[in-house]
Amino acid sequence: MTNLSADPAVQAAKQLSATLFGRRPWVFIRGVPALKFLPPEGPPEIAFAGRSNVGKSSLINALVGMNGLARTSNTPGRTQELNYFVPEGYSGAEDDLPPMALVDMPGYGYAKAPKDQVDQWTKLVFDYLRGRSTLKRVYLLIDSRHGIKKNDEGVMDLLDKAAMSYQVVLTKTDKIKQAGVPRLMSDTVALLKRRPAAYPEIIATSSEKSTGIDDLREAIALAITQ
Repeated sequence: MTNLSADPAVQAAKQLSATLFGRRPWVFIRGVPALKFLPPEGPPEIAFAGRSNVGKSSLINALVGMNGLARTSNTPGRTQELNYFVPEGYSGAEDDLPPMALVDMPGYGYAKAPKDQVDQWTKLVFDYLRGRSTLKRVYLLIDSRHGIKKNDEGVMDLLDKAAMSYQVVLTKTDKIKQAGVPRLMSDTVALLKRRPAAYPEIIATSSEKSTGIDDLREAIALAITQ
């Protein structure tokens, strides 16, 4: 059996994770309503996708250890732009760029929003996924209470077609019976086997209980160095 803890890449990811998420506060730098407003390509980017109300904002806040960074709301569909977050303290000059950026993408699948608004959000997200060379990985959030739905599969189809690496993150695992989590993870892995761009491992998380947050931090650190 391979000892992953002895893998130099894993050890390096652990150290980088501590640097990225444990030493500086994070700040919101830009909301992007259209691709022309994207910041210049520079540091690696990690994006979060998921259905409306899947818990993206809560997960981002847990990830960086700040309650109010990403806006949370009881109203699905509130995030309407690509929201950029970076560690604080970098000037943005060519020789002083942040080590990475987190991107909170608009939620999809919110049927009560006006159709033209939904179409606009969808085009923004899909164009970003297709054309951003600094985007290293997309973390596709799936509500553990509901599993993979048809609109999630549609996003997976696009990611596969674009050959954009993505990893599934199960959210809100504290809301289901803990005995069912391993089975849910196994079933989800099985569904992803035919997906060419899907990372073969999934991460089970709970923002409220901080479950899996360190695992996600280390996965992100590993992704931006590959």
